[in-house]
Amino acid sequence: MEQSQLEQDFENKRLEQTIVIAKEQLSLARLRCADNKAAIISAKKDMWEDSSHSIGNLWSLENLYELAELSQYANQVSEKLSEYDRDADRILVLERLINSPYFARIDFNFDGEDTFENIYIGRSSLKDDKTHEIYVYDWRSPISSVFYRFGTGKVFYESPSGKITGEVNLKRQYEIRKGKLKYFFDAEIQIIDEFLRKMLSQNASSKMKTIVETIQKDQDMIIRDMEMDLLMVQGAAGSGKTSVALHRVAYLMYQGLSAKLSCNDIVIISPNTLFERYISNVLPELGEKNVNSFVFEEILSKVLQSETIQTRNHFLECLLSSDNQSDRAILKSSMAFKSSSQFAEILKRFINDLPHHWIPFDDIFYDENCVATRQLLKDKILKGNKESLLGFRLKQLENSILKLVHKQKKNRLEKLRILIREQSAYDSEVEAAARLLSIHESSALIKKIRHFTELDCIDLYRKLFSDKNCFYRLAKGLQLPDNIEEIIDFTCGNLEKDYLRYDDALALVFLHLNTKGFTDYQNIKQVVIDEAQDYYPLHFEILNSLFPKSRYTILGDIHQTIGKQEDLSLYDQVSKILNKTKSTLVTLDKSFRSTNEILMFSTKFLNPGFNLNSFSRKGDVPAVLTAQSRSALDNLIITEVETCKEKDYQSIGLICKTERDAIYLYERLKDRIDIQLIKSNIEIDLKGVFIIPVYMSKGLEFDAVLICDVDKDHFNSEDDKNLLYIACTRALHRVNLFYIGDISPLLQSK
Repeated sequence: MEQSQLEQDFENKRLEQTIVIAKEQLSLARLRCADNKAAIISAKKDMWEDSSHSIGNLWSLENLYELAELSQYANQVSEKLSEYDRDADRILVLERLINSPYFARIDFNFDGEDTFENIYIGRSSLKDDKTHEIYVYDWRSPISSVFYRFGTGKVFYESPSGKITGEVNLKRQYEIRKGKLKYFFDAEIQIIDEFLRKMLSQNASSKMKTIVETIQKDQDMIIRDMEMDLLMVQGAAGSGKTSVALHRVAYLMYQGLSAKLSCNDIVIISPNTLFERYISNVLPELGEKNVNSFVFEEILSKVLQSETIQTRNHFLECLLSSDNQSDRAILKSSMAFKSSSQFAEILKRFINDLPHHWIPFDDIFYDENCVATRQLLKDKILKGNKESLLGFRLKQLENSILKLVHKQKKNRLEKLRILIREQSAYDSEVEAAARLLSIHESSALIKKIRHFTELDCIDLYRKLFSDKNCFYRLAKGLQLPDNIEEIIDFTCGNLEKDYLRYDDALALVFLHLNTKGFTDYQNIKQVVIDEAQDYYPLHFEILNSLFPKSRYTILGDIHQTIGKQEDLSLYDQVSKILNKTKSTLVTLDKSFRSTNEILMFSTKFLNPGFNLNSFSRKGDVPAVLTAQSRSALDNLIITEVETCKEKDYQSIGLICKTERDAIYLYERLKDRIDIQLIKSNIEIDLKGVFIIPVYMSKGLEFDAVLICDVDKDHFNSEDDKNLLYIACTRALHRVNLFYIGDISPLLQSK
């Protein structure tokens, strides 16, 4: 029998053995689940029958024994529920494992051993409970890193016990579907590249897919990093930085007892809710629970307890769709200033200045006696513990005043009795009337005290901008924008409206956190931030206050910034603000998403000297198409959509500059082709033909992209270069651009 047939037979037999073991464990897990479900129902029934009729007042001393018994029932139910959840999770893992148990194998010889061990690598581990032999190693296990980082030859990996060295003489990859081995190949570099190229040539899916089979060496090093408190990744469009971050989250949740994180220990901050939905399948596909995920404005709303805050998408829509150049300029400069390090410093000085000039301390009288003078109260705050937040110190001051008042309450109550007795003919009314009057006095006193012990951040923020002399005093020595007067007047006008603009909400949250604090996220251990290039210094100041105990994984691409220009100094700023002991910046400069032709076209929108490394997948050259009229252009667009459908593309994105443009295009096309409109408040699966604003397309990928209205009115500035780069690099296979009238100057030489 030929060697290849022997190998085929061996692999088929090994796959069968693996699936048999997995099916046995699946059957046992299902039985345990059924038993636990029955036990939970029984325990709940017993708890109800034994307690509902016999215990009148659960918290009375006489019923303490019954309460203890009830607690034991509850503990039993809780334990069974935990077991049930664990088995239910394991059932899902085993079902996936039976479909495709592993995707790779390395034959590894540990130094000092005589034989090579077959190490099979899959999305989750599988061990034979009888022999304790490991049939499949989880892709996150230490030894699996050898597959991602080395070819054949001498290798090593880091284990909990230290560095392990050895030799690999075989790397093999598999395609297994529905429990059947489709093919396998021995993974030399050229063959691996061909396998990856084949995978990348497939259509985009409606949700982000896992990349465990194709993780690259530099990506694996990011995923497994356990040393850095702040890990920053500058990743080119299509470099897989978001996928890497999610696989890193899965890795952190897998790690050993001391470092393991639960889903409640991690948060992901996404650019928008559409993106949240797009990435929602990755962790479950890797066998982990989804972690908490939210967009930044959700943080703003939660801290300020307000729903009337402008979203970032609405801010971008206002910025990009404004027809008035001066309106665009003030929107942009106001955001740039109020989210800058300079303004953060002004706000810090303002907070320090509050007890000196802004808090209306008052003399406190009770029972006609001065309990505390305004100067005494002010001095207490000024001389108090500067490490404590001002809001906390003011609350302590309030409590100390109330304690002084409380000492005099008995005498005051007696005086009130005498006063009422002199005015009332009925002794029975005296006590009740005296106590009622005392309550009214106390309420009035507390209201007066809280006039200066409770900070109204939005009122203080208004005063900061309305008093220009104070503003400039606090800004002394800082570099202010040339149009600062216009920004101040613009802000004062906005603060009279019934909703908060995005830039003012950022500043108010900073003010709130640094005067009152916020403890909801104090115990988060790892924060993942995507599209970090769109954040400003004030964002990171806020994050630093919200997540003081956390490590960070921060992903960005300075070329995909919207509404501003960025360079690599962004990461120096982030490192300085977050001030972590160990931090590093890693660059991912190879793009795997788009064809070589799309990438070559896209790089023309980048600054000279910057090159994208392509994976060299071939495709059509992007074309810029024009028409003489709007109706003729629509016909061109519809023809291109039909061409994409003929190529069997599953996701076709028509990208417009703004939501306003997207709505206009949708209204023209909706009765002619099956098409969906994606707006800020809509969450859909990215399948079919749809129209989307460019700022909502970030982080997403489509089989084909049609960029609409690339005329000189829509795309003409340095900021617009970034928009075109973003739009082009959403495509896997095909990009074409459309316009009427005069072509964008950014495309004239392209």
